[in-house]
Amino acid sequence: MLQFASVTGFVRMILIILLIYFGIKILSRLFAPFLVKYVAKKAEQRFGDQFGQFRNQQQQEKQKKEGEVTIDKMPKTKTSNKNVGDYVDYEEID
Repeated sequence: MLQFASVTGFVRMILIILLIYFGIKILSRLFAPFLVKYVAKKAEQRFGDQFGQFRNQQQQEKQKKEGEVTIDKMPKTKTSNKNVGDYVDYEEID
């Protein structure tokens, strides 16, 4: 069975959609500054944490005596395989 939409139902639906649209628009204008402040505050905290870690590293480097050598990481020793084959000298032929 087919049901036809009435004109009043259609107008009512359009009004509800417009009311929701403008309601969201007004609420976003009210709460957007708070949201932007919150995001900026979080970004500032993250930047401050990273800068604090960098500053701590610099202070640790300053505590070392002048001329003192420290090795933070030991390099990996590479072992070469002596059984790779013989060296063959070659000559280009024109």
